[in-house]
Amino acid sequence: MTTPVYLDYAATTPVDPRVAEAMARHLTLDGIFANPASRSHMLGWQAEQAVESARRQVADPIGADPREIVWTSGATEADNLALTGLLRANRARGRHLVTSLIEHKAVVDTAKALETEGFEVTWLAPGRDGRVTPDQLREALRPDTVLVSLMAVNNELGSIHDLASLAEVAHAGGALFHVDAAQAVGRLPLDVERLGIDLMSLSGHKAYGPKGVGALYVRRHPDIRLEALIHGGGHERGMRSGTLPTHQIVGMGEAFALAAAEGEADQTRIAALRDRLLAGLDGLGGIHRNTDTAVSVPNILNLAFEGVDGESLLMALRDIALSTGSACNSASVEPSYVLKGIGLPRTLALASLRFSFGRFTTEADIDRAITALRHALDGLRRQAI
Repeated sequence: MTTPVYLDYAATTPVDPRVAEAMARHLTLDGIFANPASRSHMLGWQAEQAVESARRQVADPIGADPREIVWTSGATEADNLALTGLLRANRARGRHLVTSLIEHKAVVDTAKALETEGFEVTWLAPGRDGRVTPDQLREALRPDTVLVSLMAVNNELGSIHDLASLAEVAHAGGALFHVDAAQAVGRLPLDVERLGIDLMSLSGHKAYGPKGVGALYVRRHPDIRLEALIHGGGHERGMRSGTLPTHQIVGMGEAFALAAAEGEADQTRIAALRDRLLAGLDGLGGIHRNTDTAVSVPNILNLAFEGVDGESLLMALRDIALSTGSACNSASVEPSYVLKGIGLPRTLALASLRFSFGRFTTEADIDRAITALRHALDGLRRQAI
């Protein structure tokens, strides 16, 4: 059986073998497996040391103090803690949040939940390039705005926000600035001090680490207060209780260290792979780039294919692992809310696929994808005539 070509790195990355090896040393009796909160014996101290070493590995690439890293179960929990934890803790100061229509669901759904608690949310509509401008943000700020939450890299489009300019506007308006950076680690330089970021959500499995672990960067100066969402033991400076998964944390730390060392070279190679795909599809006609490649990371490419349905195209590409943003239910098929959010016509939004490349993507993978796409498109378009 032919192994499928994996072009869905934005959904999850495979764990780097070097990361898996580091994790394996923290699982079994002959390794460092103890509870890091068990400070009454040497095995617990060793586990705590492993956790703190990983905390530094996560902090260093983003220019943070290790004490500013709060472990979570993933970027989704980190987003929830950043938005809900901050707004609840600061409700006396204000009840207004600013975000965009095309944020990850972990932000969108959290913001909607906050609206049911009496908080107010301003939903910014990005441009066709998938970006919110500083002027848009400036107009949305109010005296009671507590937080602005905008992602570093959009997970469907790959578009990159101008974080430094947006942070400057938010701070000038008296608001704190949160960034979901799940798709950005190893793909963009992320210096929280230079960029002016107050809170930042991070993911292990988007950076060749394991699933089930993430972190929230929380600036210490000035001190930012968050109301805990998970109680029981007061771990992580009282912000997130729960026994720390040593092996997953070690994996995330190793993954971030590798991203810092190899990310730039990875992206240069991946940009060439993206361009190879685009060149291979050139001449087919009816292909629209939803991704503005001038302002996006090279590993995410969203394309619309005229004359075909995205779900049908996906089914025809059985040996290519891709994704479509469409949400299916028994009543209807709805296009991706992200593509709708940038104003893409419904027909094109329903005909769109996301290609995402990574560390282990090869030229041979791209060539297989081009051949499969050409064959599938020709067949589907002939059926439509």
